[in-house]
This record gives sequence, C-alpha cells and structure tokens, in this order.
Amino acid sequence: MEKIHYAEELVREFLVFRGFTTTLQSYETELRTDVGKSFHVDKILDLIFSIYITNFHIDKLISLLSFFKHYLSSSSQSTLLSSFSKLEASILRFYVVRALQSNNRDKVVEFFHVYGPDLLQSSSQEDWTQWFVIPYVKNPQLDPQFRVFFGKEWSQALHLSVRNFFSEIFNATRLPALLKISSEMNSTNMLKRDITQLNIKLSELQALLNEKETQLRQFRSMEGSISSSSNLREESTHVSKDSSEIDQDLVVGEPGNVQSEFISSKSGDDSTFILNDYLEHGRAGNTTLKENDGELSSEEDFVEVKVEHQETFLGHTSPISRCRFSASGNNIASASLDGTARIWTYDASTPASRNATIYCGTEILSLDWECKSDRLLLIGTSDACIKAWNVDAKRVVCDLNTTEAFPSVLDIKCSPVEPIFVSAAASGGSGSNYFDNLGFASLTVWNMKTWKAMTVLPLGEDPPAITSLCFNHNGKILAASAVDGMIHMFDMSAGLQITGWPAHDSSISSILFGPDETSIFSLGSDGKIFEWSLQNQGQILWSRDCSRYCYPSSNYYRHDMALDANGRRLLVTSSSDRAPIYQVQGHLNGWRTLSHGAPITAVDWHPTLPIFLTGSADNSVRVTSLLS
Repeated sequence: MEKIHYAEELVREFLVFRGFTTTLQSYETELRTDVGKSFHVDKILDLIFSIYITNFHIDKLISLLSFFKHYLSSSSQSTLLSSFSKLEASILRFYVVRALQSNNRDKVVEFFHVYGPDLLQSSSQEDWTQWFVIPYVKNPQLDPQFRVFFGKEWSQALHLSVRNFFSEIFNATRLPALLKISSEMNSTNMLKRDITQLNIKLSELQALLNEKETQLRQFRSMEGSISSSSNLREESTHVSKDSSEIDQDLVVGEPGNVQSEFISSKSGDDSTFILNDYLEHGRAGNTTLKENDGELSSEEDFVEVKVEHQETFLGHTSPISRCRFSASGNNIASASLDGTARIWTYDASTPASRNATIYCGTEILSLDWECKSDRLLLIGTSDACIKAWNVDAKRVVCDLNTTEAFPSVLDIKCSPVEPIFVSAAASGGSGSNYFDNLGFASLTVWNMKTWKAMTVLPLGEDPPAITSLCFNHNGKILAASAVDGMIHMFDMSAGLQITGWPAHDSSISSILFGPDETSIFSLGSDGKIFEWSLQNQGQILWSRDCSRYCYPSSNYYRHDMALDANGRRLLVTSSSDRAPIYQVQGHLNGWRTLSHGAPITAVDWHPTLPIFLTGSADNSVRVTSLLS
C-alpha cells in the first residue's frame, strides 16, 4: 500500500509539472471515489470492451494488455501468463470482428499492418495465420473458419472468461500480506490453537510479573513514610516470592473478594498510585490496606477521569442495552429493554429536529448508523426484524425480516464505503445466560438501495452464533466473533472467509479493529481483553483482565467495549456503577468514569473528539467530555 501511495504522488507531480490541471482535477476526483484501493474488474472490462474496442483505439488496447502481461510475469501469478496469452488473442480477434461488423475494414488492415509482425512472432502464430486474409473475405460471418467468432454466444463467453480471469488474479493479490491465509491452515489448526493458548498464558504471567515488580518498587519507595521500614521491606520481598500471600496478608476487604486498589495522596488534582489494577476476581470498590497494625485507606483502583462537561438523558423507562454516536458525532442513538430506540442531540448548537422515539415492541439487540451520513439508523430486534429509520423524515423507510430460523439479530454493521450492511442473526436467544442458547449463526449482506439480501457469507455447517461484527476502513474486510471463541475474517469482494483463529476459551462479546488496522481487539465474556496482531496471526500484542467488571449471568446485558478516535483508550462496560478506561499499550494504569446509579451496560466513543457515551441499568444515558 505504501508503494501505491508513492506512485499516486508521482502521478500528481507529473501532472503538475506538465500543467495538466484538468487531468489533475479528474484524477483527484476519481481517487476520492476509489473505495477499493485495488483493481476494479468492472472498470477494466468497460475500458476494454466499451471504450477501446468500440472506439477502435487499438494502440491503447495493446498497451493495456501489455501492462497486464507484465503485471502477471512480475508477480506471483506468472503461472497464469499462458492463460492470459490465450485471452489476449481472443480480445484482439474480437476487435477485428467488431471492426468488420461496423464496416471499418481499414481498421482491420491497419491492425495487421502495424501489429502483424508481432503476432507472427508470438507463440500463437498458427492461430493468427488464417486471420490475415479476413479483411479480404467478402462475407466472413458466413465463412466456416470465422463464423463462430461473429456469433453472440462467443462474445458473451469471451466477456465472462475475461471477467472471471481478472476476478481470480486480483482476488489472489488484492489483500494485504497481513491477512493472507496459509494453504496449510486447516491441517495445522490444532497446533495453532495450542500455540494461542500458550501465548495467552504467557501474556497473563508476564502481566502478573510486571504488576508484582511494580508493587515491590512502590512499596520500597514508601519505606520513609511508614514507621517500620524493615517490616515493609520484608513484606515487599514476600510479595515477589508468593502472590497468594499478599492476597492473604495485605488486602483486607469483604470475605471471598480479592480486590485491586491504589493508595493515593492527593495534592490538588494529582494522585500517586501504589498498587496496580491486575489482581483478579474481586469487584470495584473501596478497600483497606493493613500495615503494622495501622490502616491506610484506599480508593478504587482507577483514578476518576477529569471531566469538562457531562449531559444526562432520562428518556428511557428501562435499562439501556445499546448506545451509538452517529458518523459525524452530532447525534446519539440509544436502545432500551423497554423496546424503544431514541435519537438524541446532545450539543446545544445542533438542531434538535432529528430527536425521535422509535417503538419496536420487542427487545432491541443491535444498533448502527449509516457510515456516510447521519441519515439512517438501523435497528435489529429479537423477533427477526431489521428496521431502517430515516432521521430526517422521522419514519421507518424499510422493515426487513431475517428468516424464521434466525430471529435474533445480534449485531448490525454498515460498510464505511458502500451502501451495504451485514447482519449477524442467531437461531436462538433465550436462556438464563446470554450466550447459553444463541444456537447457530447466519451472516447476511444487504443492499441499502434495494433493501434486499445480496448474499449469505459462508460459515460452514451448523456454525456457532456470531456476536459482534467490525469492518476495516475501506469495507473490504469484515471481522466477526463467535460464541465458540473464534474470530473469522471475510473478504467482502469475494464473499469468502479468508482466515480465522481461536482467540478465547469463552464466548467473544465484542471485537474492534485497531487504529492502524494491523491488529484487532477482542473482549471475552470472561472479561479477558486481547489485542491480536494481524501480521503475525496468533500473537498477542496487549492484554488486560477486567473480569471483576463483568456482569453476572444475564439474559439482558452483553459485555461491550469501544476505542477512542486515537486508538489509545479502551472503554469497557461494567457491573459496577463506574466503567474502566484502559490505556492501550505501554500503560498499566487507567481511569474510571463518573458514577451512574447502576451498572454500565453500553459504551461508545465520539468518532473524532475525546467524548464518550455510557448507558446504564438506571435507564440513563450520559455524554461525557474529557479535559484535553
């Protein structure tokens, strides 16, 4: 991709140097509308058959075919070069036929005069020898040698063959190297699973070691402020030797809870933290640290965020299940267990004309905004329904239905560049635990212009339910997570799965592409967060354990996460009235949100600003703006 950008800059420099300003404007316009960042088969076919051949631009046609021949010979597709040579001969014959059908015999004579020597020297000279007489045949369409080439069936077969050939070679070379799947993947799947589990355990052990070393250093730094420094050193050394003993001797809380904590000494807004956030299986709350028969009070494990402004909305009558910023960030959509979705305008400078309440009459499982504008909101429900709400017209413009076999629309994602969206539906959806009875999965691609299903993405026989979807920046790659802990990656152009790997031992609740799209984040229902490398599949770049923030078994809430615009802050839902905000990569400490009146059940970040969104089981939705 870097080479493509470099080539684009060279083209701009050349056009400016030559003074081709009109061409430069057209070039910039087409670049802005180029959503594929790759070869466009339809445009190539139009160029060959509708422009070059129709207008008899033989020199441009020959040049284009020579480019593709060079492309194949210099790439990994050199084995297809012989097939392309046969296609090239057929395309040139089609040029001759079209010229004769249009009574342009002079174009045929000119063609053989200029390019005849090259055709005779090519490996297909036996095929071309008889064609040198065709300009002088009175009715070539009746001649037994040439009659087949004048038939409609032959031209249609040629079009189809050229389309299939280009689709095949460009599908093979289009995707970034980071997403190439090995041909031996199926045979080594079990080995990769074992390696992945070892990587997870190694990551957890490394994180725990870092935590204990930090605790040891920070305890030692306190020895001047605690009366018995020798006892402190002894206990600090004891921490590094036996992690179970620090749980028993140092942390005092409610019975059965192991809680992570900070000791803070405040001066103005500054806080100094002693313990980190990685002791597991407790719950957020105040604890007490016992030292030499004295007690030092401790606050919750994360420092509270510094807030510039906060707005609270109280329109719903039941706990919040989803909340999403629009593409511009000017509007908010929130859904509740009361079966309603609401459109909010939180900024006083933005007109409130789009504010509305949508009554669905059943549980809303998924929400997503159209990516190119704030015009459409898609709503997925538990009764096989997908509604498209037009915020300007304030009405449902389309009411789609998934099949009866897959009634639960668990997630919806709109393509960032094309008028399509993908729905993840499940055959089940009831049970004491959200993931217990979701059943099997169905992934459907829908056209947002015709509002009809385009295709169903392949998942294999009886696939486990898909819980979360995510597109990359150009809509070419779709990531999907499943209840069996797998992550699947799809090439949307081909409609095929290109890779996948086991990421969690439990169900995956949410997935997100990293900011530079060389990694992907996954959040398990057990509270484990992993950042996976897409360049080295199976490698964990970063991880956290937020299991103490996970909900108890529930049929209503699904653990969710959101990345800020810079990809450095990860906001996660919480069974507490405060939600954690982790710093991604290189930071152990994070923040905690201001408190709601109940657990935080839905989260999202503004697409460009340091503003986040939280929905709660107390029926409220809050927009919080952070101090920069």
